[in-house]
Amino acid sequence: MIFEDKLMYNDKAPVPEEEYLIPFGVANIKREGSDITLIGTSSMVQVCEKAAEILAAEGISAEVIDPRTIVPLDEAALLKSARKTSRVIVVDEGHQSYGVTGEIASRINEKAFYHLDAPVLRMGAMDVPIPFSPALEDVTVPTPKAVADMARKLVAGEMINAA
Repeated sequence: MIFEDKLMYNDKAPVPEEEYLIPFGVANIKREGSDITLIGTSSMVQVCEKAAEILAAEGISAEVIDPRTIVPLDEAALLKSARKTSRVIVVDEGHQSYGVTGEIASRINEKAFYHLDAPVLRMGAMDVPIPFSPALEDVTVPTPKAVADMARKLVAGEMINAA
């Protein structure tokens, strides 16, 4: 099963002329970092990359990972990054409750707990029906600024009410 993200419909990127295969079940480290790991799914990868740029301007080094697939999930890559940075935020466009962010966060909490300096946090869409209006939709899903704000607080050791 493949899910399409409507936020990416207008994206443009080069297409190789030769055969190009993406390894199934292998995460892509989009940006190396040392202070915090941002794991984004689908269109949220771009949101995490933009948040990492904001953070870099402030001296915070964010690693950005695109899992690319959730079944199979490249758990080893996610755990390696969590152990390296000791702080993780998982970002998905789906609803905050009962989504893929919860599963990924749970696996990292269970398998890298003693390497973490803070709980793994999740960012998803508000638990409301997603509005059709672009202006209202933008308020309900994670933005680069919101991800950067949460990351900044997590790196600073501030308590965060993520619920």
